Amino acid sequence: MANILFVYSTTDGHTLKISQTMQTVMEQAGQQVQLLPLDQVNAEQLSQCDKLVIGASIRYGKHQASLVQFIADNKAVIESKPSAFFTVNLVARKAEKCEPHTNPYIIKLLDQLAWQPSLQGVFAGKLNYQQYGFLDRNMIRFIMWVTKGPTDPTTNQEFTDWQKVDEFAHAVCQL
Repeated sequence: MANILFVYSTTDGHTLKISQTMQTVMEQAGQQVQLLPLDQVNAEQLSQCDKLVIGASIRYGKHQASLVQFIADNKAVIESKPSAFFTVNLVARKAEKCEPHTNPYIIKLLDQLAWQPSLQGVFAGKLNYQQYGFLDRNMIRFIMWVTKGPTDPTTNQEFTDWQKVDEFAHAVCQL
């Protein structure tokens, strides 16, 4: 049984929901999983785990700066063990941008960090205009208009392929 440290960085909570789903799948497969928000992870937890999973959301085309700094600061430890990384973004709702080798955000981040996790994943997120503040709602509506996505301000739509999430979780168990 592996000791898996599962770290997540979320903006609106959907990355946490995906992470919790994966945690359940991994625990049902007999893995021991500790799920923590990025800001609660310490060096001891990182060094003591057998495997590491990092999940992160995108907002306005970028991962959170704290996530980038965390990976950069701990790269040697991260690279010393099997690791998995996934990103959650609305661009991944498009068939041509839903894989690690076609999603611009994961490609950019991994290039920036010169990091190649053992396993990489991309999942489409959730669009919930009513949850956003005025500025975010209108900025995201504009981005959706440009990318031919939903712009109705009452939209609350989950684009996540949950079977793909389960498959990724099972793949983590095999690392």
